[in-house]
Amino acid sequence: MRAVDALMECLKAEGAEVVFGLPGGANLPTYDAFCDAGIRHILVRHEAGGGHAAEGYAKATGRVGVALATSGPGATNLVTPICDAMMDSVPVVFITGQVRTELLGTDGFQEADTIGITMPIAKHSFLIQQPLELPRSIHEAFHIARTGRPGPVVVDIPQDLSRAAITYEPVSDVRLPGYQPTTEGNQKQIRLAAKALANSRRPVIYAGGGVVCGEAGTELIEFATADRFPVTCTVMGLGAFPAPHEQWLGMLGMHGTRSANYAIDEADLICAIGARFDDRVTGQLTEFAPRAKFIHIDIDPAEISKNVPAHIPIVGDARNILPRLTAAYRALAPDPARLEGWWSRIRAWQQRHPLRYDDSADSEIKPQFMIEALYEATAGEAIVTSDVGQHQMWTAQYFHFSRPRQWINSGGLGTMGFGLPAAMGAKVGRPDQTVVCIAGDGSVQMNAQELATCVQEGIAIKVFVMNNGYLGMVRQWQELFWDGRYSHVETGPWPDLVKLAQAHGATGMRCADKRTLVTDFKEALAIDGPVLVDVRVTREENTFPMIPAGKPARDMVG
Repeated sequence: MRAVDALMECLKAEGAEVVFGLPGGANLPTYDAFCDAGIRHILVRHEAGGGHAAEGYAKATGRVGVALATSGPGATNLVTPICDAMMDSVPVVFITGQVRTELLGTDGFQEADTIGITMPIAKHSFLIQQPLELPRSIHEAFHIARTGRPGPVVVDIPQDLSRAAITYEPVSDVRLPGYQPTTEGNQKQIRLAAKALANSRRPVIYAGGGVVCGEAGTELIEFATADRFPVTCTVMGLGAFPAPHEQWLGMLGMHGTRSANYAIDEADLICAIGARFDDRVTGQLTEFAPRAKFIHIDIDPAEISKNVPAHIPIVGDARNILPRLTAAYRALAPDPARLEGWWSRIRAWQQRHPLRYDDSADSEIKPQFMIEALYEATAGEAIVTSDVGQHQMWTAQYFHFSRPRQWINSGGLGTMGFGLPAAMGAKVGRPDQTVVCIAGDGSVQMNAQELATCVQEGIAIKVFVMNNGYLGMVRQWQELFWDGRYSHVETGPWPDLVKLAQAHGATGMRCADKRTLVTDFKEALAIDGPVLVDVRVTREENTFPMIPAGKPARDMVG
């Protein structure tokens, strides 16, 4: 069979039920193979939309997403989704077409060095050099993407090799001697961690996106409730521990709760699980948690002590390590009363510094109120994607996520335009779930063209646009840190988002009265098909609380 027909067999063997892509000259043989493959292909309107859709699919399902693009501009349009997936540990296989082998290095039409471009931002990259390499490379790509710390893998296929005839032999076993992730964790280190936790007086569990990636949410709850350990999560970890829980402190970091950040600042022991101590959490590194010792559990050894030195490092899969750590801790039978003073201090912070905002006295919609209304309208059950900016942080604060894979956002790279296509991919992967995208009026325009994809494919996502006529987070920084000198942040009233939705074949709605907002949202959610809701909110509301960049948690403002 042709190598591209073998590619289709590999995708089916790997359980790839859907592919997001856009055809072009260099990947025409691949698209010809789709005619007989029986694999669902979703034609996106831009390769970046396809890449983010594959990410949304992977984040919602835990399975490997697949995105296709042609050579040159097709491949370079995938650079942002590839980098985004790398930063957030998302398992996606990106398959790109390439010019014929005799044209490589000649600056041929639509040639780009895809491997050279993507190598620094992908977990691994393959350039197919012989047709027989293709099947094994595809299986290896899926294996690398889903194992260890998940991430994106690029497979670049020259057009002439994809058309070549090969004898296809299924690959049932992938062995990569140079790639053997550590998953179990060192038992001696686990015992040391248990003793440190038993001796601590002010412990905090700090959980990140690795708990979600590692399917370790149940194990985290079991560990946290082995005693009354306070729990906080990063923006990527939200949902790993249920928000409506008495041990929940809220999100930590730049726009986290004061309770979570103050607890981290005064803790004597921090147990970090699947988190990487990024700058949005730590603020000024030299001032981060100055009283604490650190247990750091992560499947990626490169993250251990990268930013914050770990006193007890444990390399491995959280799903394997946490039950053993819980058992070791319980075996020590520590005195639970030792945490009473710590919890008294935390409760005082929670009472003194709850998340709050000044609501409007009239019909004006405050952005925080919008999130609360959507939480009520969905009963808190929807899968939620977001773009990047103020709306993302308000969603993280006021939409109380109760389970893993319910919250899908771009955390590490902070990619505007992520939310709408990610919602599309999430809905394809979880068609039984209500999927909503919370976007800003700036970011929604970056991939609004994918509304047409949703209409064509019957993907019934609901997009709620927090419209304040500004690039809101940039405006906030200019107000607070640049003397109020607004420079090119006002987007104006264009486009008319209701008409934009209708032009793509979707339903468009507009909301401007908080008194009917929950009812309006329920109406939008009940519509059969994709919907975009333009919600006019307070124009110059700021996202608080906030740790100014480079400052310690104790210097929170707002």
